[in-house]
Amino acid sequence: MTNVSGPGKADLRNRLFQIGQQALEAEGWKVEKATGLGKGSVRRLTRGKESLLVSIRTTQDQYIAFPRTPDDTEWNTLGMVDAVVAVSVDDKENPTTGKVHFLKGDEVRRRFDLGYKARRAANHKLPVGRGMWLPLYLPHAEESTYQVGGGLGLDFPPIAEVSLTDVAGTAPSADVREAAEEAASEPRAPLTITEAKRQLAEAFGVSPDQVKITIEA
Repeated sequence: MTNVSGPGKADLRNRLFQIGQQALEAEGWKVEKATGLGKGSVRRLTRGKESLLVSIRTTQDQYIAFPRTPDDTEWNTLGMVDAVVAVSVDDKENPTTGKVHFLKGDEVRRRFDLGYKARRAANHKLPVGRGMWLPLYLPHAEESTYQVGGGLGLDFPPIAEVSLTDVAGTAPSADVREAAEEAASEPRAPLTITEAKRQLAEAFGVSPDQVKITIEA
């Protein structure tokens, strides 16, 4: 769902990723690229005798995504990590702050599984390899298919909130740029009527069932 193609989007994406890394370092973690996994956003965290694999995900619209594996048996990337570090803007239209959420992998997998089951039950198309999106700041709601599993950012408050200007002018390394791109640019399916209804419903504060769309040739 995150659009990283417009002016300033790449810069913001890089800042969010750096904010995530810096927040982890402030918590006492040593942050290193996890070698041999082929996933740019996956990092190895070490602190004393603790060692964790985490996926850093950035979002400019307050949703995070993971795709299914090609055999549709589990979540790609999410299935291999101990935790997810979700770094979101505070406001989608006028962002000023990056909010860093440290989320246990098992809980994120549980939420994504809930969302997946709800969408399959509603006969939504879920192309393998395409990201499935969950809202960080819209609460879990059974009556809204796209909110099932949501609310991770509400239930797990940020471990850090950092002004975007604190990393302004910082030139990220090639490694950080690569990782930030992988963390934010999951491929998207073409916009469907169902997704358009969801987006309009969110904008106007109503249920997707109350949105009607007419297309004229």
